[in-house]
Order: sequence, then structure tokens, then C-alpha cells
Amino acid sequence: MRPSEKTGVLASVHAATGGSGAADLSSSEKTEITIAFDDNRHASLLLGHYDQNLARVERRLGVAANANGNHVTLKGTPEACDQARRVLEFLYARVKTGQTISLGDVDGAVQEGALQGNLFPKEDANRTSFESVNTRKRGGVRARNAAQDLYLRALKRNELVFAEGPAGTGKTWLAVGHAVSLLEQGAVEKIILSRPAVEAGERLGFLPGDMREKVDPYLRPIYDALYDFMDGRMVERGLQTGMIEVAPLAFMRGRTLTSACVLLDEAQNATSMQMKMFLTRLGEGSRMIITGDPTQTDLPLGQKSGLSEAVNLLSGLEGIGHVRFRDVDVVRHDLVRRIVSAYESAHAAAQGKK
Repeated sequence: MRPSEKTGVLASVHAATGGSGAADLSSSEKTEITIAFDDNRHASLLLGHYDQNLARVERRLGVAANANGNHVTLKGTPEACDQARRVLEFLYARVKTGQTISLGDVDGAVQEGALQGNLFPKEDANRTSFESVNTRKRGGVRARNAAQDLYLRALKRNELVFAEGPAGTGKTWLAVGHAVSLLEQGAVEKIILSRPAVEAGERLGFLPGDMREKVDPYLRPIYDALYDFMDGRMVERGLQTGMIEVAPLAFMRGRTLTSACVLLDEAQNATSMQMKMFLTRLGEGSRMIITGDPTQTDLPLGQKSGLSEAVNLLSGLEGIGHVRFRDVDVVRHDLVRRIVSAYESAHAAAQGKK
């Protein structure tokens, strides 16, 4: 038995080859690992409802997994079983700190374990891990794949970051979380949230209500993320005091945004002139995050997206980060990932015929 003081886990390993006991190991070698967790309640939370989290590990890593109380038996290749063990131990340690485990967290742990395995073939207590964003309400939210890890690193190192990619990759959600963490740390004094109101032709003055009520329909996804990372009362107080500000892109003209974290969402719907205007609002002590999906622009046919133009012109400049998410980076739902992949394949096929 091999104990782990950090996780409260015991693991026993039994190896067997598919041959007749040959000394050299072959591709048919199989390993059986039994993991014993020290707390039945925590083990149950780890495995999930009807063992759905364990089933996810099983599918993702190609191992056979069977749970019996607080014991889990893994069968498969030595590499797959060892990675599954590390994933389960890592998630169990999170459960013991009071965190809940979702299927997305399982996917993230699998991807992080795969990355660490490539970088550190042998066990290393000092190995790197995915970046996380920390807020008072959520605690630490860790990246779920290499693209999100790169994104969080870029947000921490650069004053201006472009994030391109399909829906469901966490671009906006992580950007809001990063903005909230900067506000709570005192690195910025306010959060400014903006989005091009293409559907209304930017003529929001004809809509009823104050500015917030006019743009609410366009900023609803950002509001949802805010309430994920901040207490509802703090969000409302921030909106009332101006610590959190919402404004359509057209209303940014003429301003200098200082000591603020400014997020422009759905930036693929900004024109070239609007994007240039927005970028030049950056003031002292501010950060800008610009997110969008170039394949889903709502601009009139033939009008160039300011997001694509800005990325082409500015990528590589000092102080500017650029992260591109792909369909495989979708974390919203397995079906969403497959839908995005289907559209990407169809688009690539259409481009190939031209």
C-alpha cells in the first residue's frame, strides 16, 4: 500500500502481463490499481451522483473503473491507470477543502494531468499546474484546459488581451472573474462592461429606461458571470455607486478609462472605427480584455470586423496578449463541443471547395 498524506488516499498496485510471464513488458501489459479513500462521505462526493464523475474519468482515460464504497479499482495500461489515480487524488483533495466537483472539473483535471505528465514523466511535487482566478465568493477557479490556462496567464501578464474562439470556451466568464479579482485586490477601482448593440443599431436612446435598463439585454451573459463571482448585494451596490459600470460601445467615445478593468464582449460585432476608438480609451492603470468569435459576426454583409483587424494589426506588440480557443476547448457541454466541431468542419470543407 502506498499512502498519500496530502489526500488521505491509499493505493495498491498489481501488474500483470497478457503473455506467459515474460520478463520484458509488452504493449499488452495491464495494471490494476485499488485506491482507498479515508472518508466515505468525501469519496461519495468525489464519485458523483450514480458515480458519474468516475464514469467520466473512465471514458476520458480509457480505463475500467469500479467503485465499492470508499474503494476504487482501476484497470488498464500502466500509464492510463496512473493518470486516473492522479486525477482522482487531485479531485479528492479538492473535495476535502469543501469544493464541489462537476463533470467540467473532471475534464479539467484530466487535461491538467495529461499536460503535467508530458512535462514531468516522473512524479514531481514541484511540478506546475493550471492557473486559477481567485475571488471571495468562488474561491479558486482553476483553468480546465491548456487554452484556458494560457488565457489566465495572458490576463495576468498583459494590459490588453484579445481572446477569440467559439461559444462555451469560457472567454467571457473567466474575463469577468479576472476583473472581479483585480477589483477585490485593489489593482483597479472599477469594472467597465461593454458590448456592441448591433441588433439595435446602437440607437439605444429610443428604448425605455435608464442606461442600464437599455443595455441589459445585450449584457445579460456578463451579468450572469458577475453574480457567479460576486455576492448579489455587492453587484447591486457596485452598479449603484459606479464601481461597476455598463455601457454600450458607442457611448465610450471621448472617454479616458483610468484605473479600470474594461471588458468588451462580442467584439466581432464592432466595426473597425469602433474598435480603434475603444482601444484608444485605455488610460493609466487600466486593463482591457476583448473577447469574441470571428465566425459569428452580425455586421452587415461586406463590413469588416474590427476584432479580426485589430488582432492582425496588434498581435505580437509588447503588453498585448492574444489567445485563440478552438472547438476542442469548449467546456460548456459535450454536445456543444460536438456541435461546434460540426460547424467548423463544414466551414473548412466549404473553404476548401473555393
